[in-house]
Amino acid sequence: MNLIIRLLLTAVAVVVLAKFLPGVEVAGFTGAIIVAIVLALLNAILKPILIILTLPITIVTLGLFLLVINALIILLAGEFLDGFAVSGFWIALLFSLLLSFLQSILYSILKEDK
Repeated sequence: MNLIIRLLLTAVAVVVLAKFLPGVEVAGFTGAIIVAIVLALLNAILKPILIILTLPITIVTLGLFLLVINALIILLAGEFLDGFAVSGFWIALLFSLLLSFLQSILYSILKEDK
C-alpha cells in the first residue's frame, strides 16, 4: 500500500513540475503515473549498475556525478515513454533536483500521518 501511495505522490510531483518547467511535458495524470513507475524501475535496476560502473569518477567529484546519473535516468525515461518528454540535459538535471526535493517533502508528510 505504501508503494502505491509513493508512486501516486511521485506522479503528482511529476505533473506539478511539468506545469512549471519549460521543456518538460507529460501527457496527463495517467502518463505521470507511468513515468513514476518507469522511474522507480530504472532507479531500482539501472541506477545501482551505473553507480558501480562510475564509482571512480563519483569519488573524484565527491558524489556530484550522481546528479549526472539522475539526469541521465530522467532522459532515458523520456526516451522510453511517448507521453513524457524532456528537452535537454540541463532541464533533466533541474527536473531531477526538483523532483527529489518535492518527493522528500511529500514523503515526510506521508510519514507524519502514521
